[in-house]
Amino acid sequence: MKVTALIPDELIAEVRQTTGGKNITESLIIALEHYLRHKKLDGIIDEIDKEPMVFREDFVPYGLRDINRD
Repeated sequence: MKVTALIPDELIAEVRQTTGGKNITESLIIALEHYLRHKKLDGIIDEIDKEPMVFREDFVPYGLRDINRD
């Protein structure tokens, strides 16, 4: 998709330097993908905060290790 956007030169320069992209387009793609990954992780963290995982009372890590070795 072709987009026209007014973005400050200083911000573009910092994004290009930080991402190591070959050009502005590649740099923006890298930055946007990185941003989206982090937002998705934030959503998952929020879900876990609302409803934390609970282990069974009889759960022991070494028992799981034995199951995985079978």
